[in-house]
Formats: sequence, C-alpha cells, structure tokens
Amino acid sequence: MQLKKSAMQALLAVSALASVTACAVTPSVNPEEGSEFDYAWLKGYAKNLSERAYKSHQGEVPEVLSSLDWDEYQQLHFKRDESLWQQEDTDFRAGFFHLGQGFVSPVQINVIEDGKSHPVEYDADMFDYGKTLVNGERLPKDLGFAGFRMQYGTDWERDIVAFLGASYFRAVGAEMQYGLSARGLAVNTAMDEPEEFPVFTHFWFEKPQPGSDTVTIYALMDSESITGAYRFDMKAGEPLTMRVDSALYPRKKIERLGVAPLTSMYMIGENDRRTNYDWRPEIHDSDGLELLTGNGDWIWRPLGNPEQLRFNAYMDNNPQGFGLMQRDRNFDHYLDDGVFYEKRPSLWIEPIGDWGKGSVQLVEIPTLDETFDNIVAFWNPAQDIKPGQELLFSYNMYWGSQAPFESGKATVQSTYTGIGGVVGKKREYYSKRFAIDFEGEIFDMLGKTAEVKPVIEASRGRVEITSARPQTHIGGYRAMFDLVPLDDSQEPINIKVYLEANGQRLSETWMYQWTPPAKDDRALHNAGHLK
Repeated sequence: MQLKKSAMQALLAVSALASVTACAVTPSVNPEEGSEFDYAWLKGYAKNLSERAYKSHQGEVPEVLSSLDWDEYQQLHFKRDESLWQQEDTDFRAGFFHLGQGFVSPVQINVIEDGKSHPVEYDADMFDYGKTLVNGERLPKDLGFAGFRMQYGTDWERDIVAFLGASYFRAVGAEMQYGLSARGLAVNTAMDEPEEFPVFTHFWFEKPQPGSDTVTIYALMDSESITGAYRFDMKAGEPLTMRVDSALYPRKKIERLGVAPLTSMYMIGENDRRTNYDWRPEIHDSDGLELLTGNGDWIWRPLGNPEQLRFNAYMDNNPQGFGLMQRDRNFDHYLDDGVFYEKRPSLWIEPIGDWGKGSVQLVEIPTLDETFDNIVAFWNPAQDIKPGQELLFSYNMYWGSQAPFESGKATVQSTYTGIGGVVGKKREYYSKRFAIDFEGEIFDMLGKTAEVKPVIEASRGRVEITSARPQTHIGGYRAMFDLVPLDDSQEPINIKVYLEANGQRLSETWMYQWTPPAKDDRALHNAGHLK
C-alpha cells in the first residue's frame, strides 16, 4: 500500500526538522561476534549511548538524493522480488524505503536468526530509480535505508505497517487504510522552544515462525536529549495489535516528555467548520480523543481546528487507556472517493503496568490544508525527567475500525454547533448552540416512564434552552443546549455533558473547549421579518 501523498508530505515536513538533530550516517550496531542479540542487550546499549555525547552526521547523504523533489522521490521504487523473507516460509515480508528528499537520516536494518543478528546491506539493485538522475551504482555501498514497510500473507500488495521519518510509523486494520501516525517518543511538543524529534536509527527483525501471525521488531532510538530501546510485538488482524516495550535514558533534563504519542489531522467536521471552503463536508483522519481514566470514567473530547494553537492536559493517575479515534465511518459524511476518510483506522493505547501520575495532553494546531497533521496526543508523566534515569513504559496499541473496548454506556456519535436562539424569534443576544448525539444499547433498557436528562457543566457563561430528545434513527438521544458568554472575553470555556435517568449515568462524558468569538464577530443573523 502506498502512503498517500498528504501523509508522506507531513512526514517529510517532520523529517526535515528531525534531520537537524539526527545522524545522517549511522554505523552498524550489533553484539560482539559470538554474542546473541536480545532486548536486554539493546537496553544496555541504549543506556551506554546516553552516557556519551550525541553525534550528528548531518549532510553526509549525497546531494543527488537530498535535492530530489516530491515527484522524483516517488519514482524510487523498491523491487518486491527483493523483499526480506521473499523465499522463506513465513507470513510476513519486508521492503525498504530509499533515502531521498526530506528522508535524509539513514537507518540500518538487521535480521535476527537463531539469536544472531546480521545486517541487511544496502544494494542499489534493490531499487528502480525511474526517470530520475540518480545512478544507484554511484551511491555509497553502506548508504542504509530511510525506513521499511511490511506486508502480510493475506495480501502481498498492500502494507500493514510502515516506519518512515524520525520515529514515526503507521499501521492498518482490516480495511487496509492508512490514516493517523504514531511515534516512538515526543520531546517538548507545543512549547516555546523548537520541538525535538528522536529518530529510530537501527531496526532488528526477528524472523517469524512458519504460520505465525506475529512478528517482533526491535529499534534503537537516539536524539540530542534521550536514547531508547524499543520492542514491538506486532500481530496482524482486526485490530492490528502491537505490544510495545520501551526503555528510555535521558541525556539531559526534558521539560515535556510525550509517551506513546499519536499524530493525526482534523480540518473540517460537524462541530468545526472554520475552514469550510472545501466541497467535502468533512475532512479528518480522527474526530475525537477518547479517554478511560484510572478511576474508570469514559470521556470523549471532539477534535477541532482552532484559530490559534490549543493545548489541553487531562490529569490522571494510572490511566487505563486513551486514543485518537475515527468514530464517524459513513462515506456520505465525507464524500471523498479518493482517500476514503471513513476507512481511516482509530488507534487506542492501553497502558501496561503502573504509569503513575501525569496527564494525557492534546495539542490542536490551526491548519488550512489537509496535508498537515495538526493533532497530537500523548501521555506526559508528572515526574521530572532527568539524566541518568531509566524510564520503562509498556503498552498495547490497537489499530482498527472499531474500539477494542466498550464502556457499556452510550457513546457520542456526533457533535453539532451553530448559533443559538429560538427558531422564529428575534435574537437579542449572542449564544452558541450545541447538539450532541448519544447512541447505545443502554437506551433499550429504559422503561417508558424513564426521564432522560442532560447534566451540563460550564466553566463560565450561562447555560439555557436545555433538552434531551429521543433520536429513533440512531436508537439514541440528543442533548441540546445554548451557551451564552456573559462578557466580551475570548478566554476558552470548558464544557462537560452526560446523560442520566433516575440518577443513573447513561453515557460517557462529552468534554469540549469552546472559544467565544471576538465581540465584533458575534453577529445575531436575524431575518428582517422578525420583530
């Protein structure tokens, strides 16, 4: 499966930043002759590496590769008959990305068999260079690769996973559609200083057993501030699952560490039409952040495309899960028969073990174009990150069309916003209308006399015109209300809503952050005939 152009461009933008601090030529790293490779060895190597000064080899990739434009780079094709394990009795194959354009940080690939690690040497004959001016025979023999992609035995043509650019990677569920990305680690995201992008510099592939649906991949991560050892146990299917074990070793103090970071795109949706000049009604890879807190509360936070960068931190202790989800899976809500946003996978993170205190942090960056990934979410531990520590984080990743776990309560399916007021009556003041559709089998258990009510909290402003109405077409209820800002402030207002009946909670909690418009932008849109 080819990465879509917008996804590749987003990764290129990140890779261009990452290459400032990333090694451009990485030496081979393997145990000494006669020693076996295992995760313990890799952790020890990463720890020792963190105690040495970071070395950059930027600029050592030949200019004929780094100067390629987008269309030229797309002509560098890996030959499928050169795939790793092509002739082996396994259900996995791996191909490699060529260095070029923004991908200028060479990655070394190794294969583990019978406990021994052997490098996969770059060979120009692995690639077709198309009509470019690149002459593979003149490239360095130890050039390395930009990354890799894997296929599974049910479909040798389309990928199930790809690692490309810094520590970025993507995977698919049963619908075989790429969407949002994950990263090995985030460092100082959305701060006043430039973000740092750690890089996976080396990978080791453990040859799968015949008939196995699981493959194990190890990775070494390096950057100016931190090193890390990673193990990915990846199982194909719906959802595609990854068990991730990471050991992190800081070189210096880090102000904001992002564990299990997710990156996605949200431009236009039902609740945010700020950039609604495109013919398609919705454009997004994910439509919400879902949280399962340490005390068992389920939270849904719709994403948005704000006018200015927006940062939220949701404090927690030992979170049970979080993810960027694509709940809306209706084609007619997007109408895009080219990139199929309704098929984009959701990604759920399930922490393993005690993660302690911290927060799930969400960053929403303004975007005017769908080729820019403007959404980031990650876990930020509350502890200070200092040199000399060993930080261990393990978690499961679930990539697919359905959430891997269910709350048993009604879930938010849609969020709509617009101007408030009463239809047919002249508006005397400005208000914002919110309509939230909840869906779930829990409503089937309600008796005829049950009264469903919305419980609404707002950090400021006045809530009015509240209701909870049955929605037979979805088998659910719609909570609706207006929020009136009581002053001219544009400070964000935080809102919470859930449904209850007879004192029993029926739904997850909908959380939202609304920024009232400037005073001069609060038009009342009254028709001339209204008095």
